Formats: sequence, structure tokens, C-alpha cells
Amino acid sequence: MAEATAPLDFIRQIVQADLASGKHRQVVTRWPPEPNGYLHIGHAKAICLNFGIAEETGGRCNLRFDDTNPVSESAEFVKAQEEDLRWLGFDWGGRRYFASDYFEQLYQWACELIRRGHAFVCDLTPAEIEARRGGLTEPGEESPYRGRSAEENLDLFQRMRAGEFEPGARVLRGKIDMASAVLTLRDPVFYRILNESHHRTGKQWPIYPLYDFAHCLSDAIEGITHSLCSAEFAGHRPLYEWILENLELPEPRPRQIEFSRLNLSHTVMQKRWLRRLVEEQRVRGWDDPRMPTLAGLRRRGYTPGAIRRFCAGVGATRRDNTIELARLEHEIRGELNLCAPRRMGVLNPLRLVIENYPEDATEEVALQNNPEDEAAGLRNAPFGRELWIERGDFMEEPPRKFFRMAPGREVRLRSAYLVTCTGFERGADGEIALVRCRYDPQSRGGQAADGRKVRGALHWVSARHAIPAEVRLTGPLFRDAEPLKAPDLSASLAEDSLRVLPRCWMEPELAQARPGERLQLERLGYFCVDADSRPGALVLVRTVTLRDTWAKIAARQAPRPR
Repeated sequence: MAEATAPLDFIRQIVQADLASGKHRQVVTRWPPEPNGYLHIGHAKAICLNFGIAEETGGRCNLRFDDTNPVSESAEFVKAQEEDLRWLGFDWGGRRYFASDYFEQLYQWACELIRRGHAFVCDLTPAEIEARRGGLTEPGEESPYRGRSAEENLDLFQRMRAGEFEPGARVLRGKIDMASAVLTLRDPVFYRILNESHHRTGKQWPIYPLYDFAHCLSDAIEGITHSLCSAEFAGHRPLYEWILENLELPEPRPRQIEFSRLNLSHTVMQKRWLRRLVEEQRVRGWDDPRMPTLAGLRRRGYTPGAIRRFCAGVGATRRDNTIELARLEHEIRGELNLCAPRRMGVLNPLRLVIENYPEDATEEVALQNNPEDEAAGLRNAPFGRELWIERGDFMEEPPRKFFRMAPGREVRLRSAYLVTCTGFERGADGEIALVRCRYDPQSRGGQAADGRKVRGALHWVSARHAIPAEVRLTGPLFRDAEPLKAPDLSASLAEDSLRVLPRCWMEPELAQARPGERLQLERLGYFCVDADSRPGALVLVRTVTLRDTWAKIAARQAPRPR
């Protein structure tokens, strides 16, 4: 499917105006992930926006890891995030940076703020600092250490760097305004002491800058023109601008612009909650196909193109809203419909015996690989006396409008023959274990020689030639459309988000399938060969069902022609 054309949203309008006015000769954006987890679909929106705007304007986009918190960051997450970005289709052209690359420069700038009287070392604990911050209607209370001289503050800060103090003993704070209506300007913390090993710098630094201090200055170092952030950073913009204004930095300075974050129904996007799901083993890892991570979506069978089109369709807005999960599913369904090969498989098997078919005979039946793609051609599937069909395709006493198999009823076996049910047998447990039928030898290809019409059409697999498979049916992780609004997020987890069917049967063509291959099981949905698959042990995970609810919603919302 063709890439969706990005609309001229408010951010693109700002960028184009800045170029037209001559404020910037080239646009420079950045994607600044924190390496403390895997990237998710919410990140994809910001990634597409930052890299997309740079590409559209002939600019460049840097990859910069915000590695200022060694407590939760690791080289594993750096590697995983780079893999996700490449898979999504973006290239940073060798411009991979880390905030830790700038630690020495950031430290020197912090010292400069101290000399200028704009920062001080505070001995209050984090809890005491928070208690004195004040609220929306009352001013905060100044720290008793706010009056220290620049010389004393500089000496203490240098000793903080030298590792003389224990973690939590002191912090470096900005000296701004404890009565400011903007809470982030109430003497924010710039540096704290952490006795943790950094995944790149080791034990070299006992002090680490906070995001608000490091981010704006890293933008300035790299010459970022437009620093695009999600809406929760709007309240941090005054601090972003204050830090840049109180140091001698060249013009034009970076400009922070906020857009609404992506919220997806029946999903959480906060990494702390995703990490909790992993650590509590509610899922099988960061790449569990039920997870909204890019690794999970990739393992589930999603394509980069579908995700990019979804992000382009959602667009960049200022208004916060929740996007229906069905809209994302619509994108991958539309793409796989055009390119995924069709195969036959049975998930809940019921044996079917054709009584008048020769016992030892086998013939080849020609099947389309993809009716949407003429170049996909045909394949042959073996057909014999005993077949597997879906248990749900047979009923002893069918209701009205049930057009599948029932006693005395004739149905079509896809591309093979017409068969009529003659009876069935029950097993020791009382369940139907076998269905018997007779076939019409003159109906090869599934068409009656006399032209009679048969409504029901069933998929099937030859019992003699079928290969076993484990099939994992995935669904939304949460029952509630907006899980974070539920009283208990854990209680909102859907118990049926994963159903494992250990003994399914597939046509022999799938014996050669390799992990990552996508396909449609006819009448059942789109599937992907899972990474757990091995030769002789096929594992499929469902990408999405065939039913497209978003297409119906979009059709209802479309304006009617006059």
C-alpha cells in the first residue's frame, strides 16, 4: 500500500514559516528516547513526526539517547531501540548521540549558572523539597540554603562531582522564583547524586543531570531547530527557555513545540506500566505479541508501512484524544490483504471421512495464493478420503441461516468437491468425534456439473498430509478501553488476551515457513510465523482477525454525497 501523505499540521506550518522567514536555513530535529525500555506504538508517532519533517524539508534528524538516569537504563535497551528504529524504516545517517557525550559540557554550564547566581546547592531531602514546593494557589517556600554564596555553592558542587557526599545528601537547584505560577520554575533540581554505574561512563560520574537540564542544552549543542515533545512537556517549556536564556548560547536557540501524545484504546503507553507487566510476568517479555511495543507488534506480524500509515493518519494535533485500536488493525489488515499468501489450516479440528472416496487415493487441488495478486499464482494442496475441518463448521441441529455442514446438507469443500453429510459419530466423552459424508465426483473444483447452487463453503486440510502447529490467539491486553481510568489497572487485564491452541493442523505448504513470514489462514484471520517456531514445530501467532470494524466506523462517519 502507498504511504499516506502527511497533512500540513500545525507543526509543519510552523516549520515552513520558519524556513520561509529565513530564521533557519535547514531544519534539524531529534528523536531523544530514554534507554529504559522498548519503544512502543506511541513512540512511533513521535518518531514519524521528527524524522518525517526533517525528510520532507531536506533537513536532518538526530538520534540522541537521553541516558541521564543510570538506575533504569542499559545497553540492552539502546540496542533494542536502534533495531526498532531501523525496522520502522528510519536512518539517522551516523548522527547517533548520547546525553552522556555532553556530561562534561553540561557540568561546566551548571558551574556557569552557579557563578551567575542562578543555581545553588541545597541540602534538603527530596521529600522536604517537595513539601516546600507549594501548589497552584499558594507560593512555595524558599530553601534555607538558597542564600549560599556563589563561591560556597561552586565548592560544594565540585565536591559533589568528586564523590564526597552520599546519594541524596545534596542536589543542585536552579535559583528562579518560588512564587512563580509555573511550578517547574520553583527552584527545580538540576543535578542529583547517584551511586550507580552508567552503561557508558561506568563510575566516572557520581552526579547526573535531570532531564529538564540536559535536554534543552543537548538540543543547543546539536543545533536543533525544532524540539518536538509530547503534550506533558508543555509545562516544562518555560524552564527549557529559562536555561537557554541564562547562558551565553548562539542564536537562534532551539524552540520546543508540544503535540498530543498517542493514546490507543485497550492499551497503556507508559513505560513504567509496560515494565511492570514484564517484571511481574504478566506477559512473556517486551516482545510479547500482545504488547504495544514495536518489538511486540513486529513479532505479531505488523509491518513498518502499516504503522507509518497509521501514524500519518492520526497526525499531529494539540488536542489529547484516544484512538480506537480498530484503526490500527485496519491498516495492517488492508496491507496484508494485498500481499499475504493464503493458506488453509484448522484450529479446532474435527475429522471428516468421505465414504465413497477411494481409501488410498490422493489428488492435488489447485488453490490461489492470493486472489488480490494475479502474479502470486497457484499452489497445489493434497486431498484425500480423510480431512480435518473446523469443529464449528458442523452442527447436529443447526439454527436458521447456518449454511455450513449438518446432517443431510450439501456444502462445498474449498476448490475441491461438493459433499453431503450422511452421519456422525460421538466419542467416549459424548462429543462429536467424526463426521461422515459422500462426495460428488462430478463436482471437481467445487462446482456442480448440473449447475445447482450450494451456499456453504468450508476450508479443510488433508489428515494424512497435515502438519501440526501451535496457534496463539492474541487479543487486547486490557478489558477497559481506557485502562488508566480503571480503579485497578491490574484488575483491568483481560484474562483471555492469549489463548494457546496446542494441536492445530496446517496444509503441508507451511512446513517450509520461517519466523516472521505473514499469511492469511482462510476464513480465520492473518497470522505470523512466531520466533518460537523450529523445523517440525510450527508456531503461529494471530496478527488480526478478518473482520474490519474500523472500516464500518469510518464509512458511517464519512460525509454523505449530496
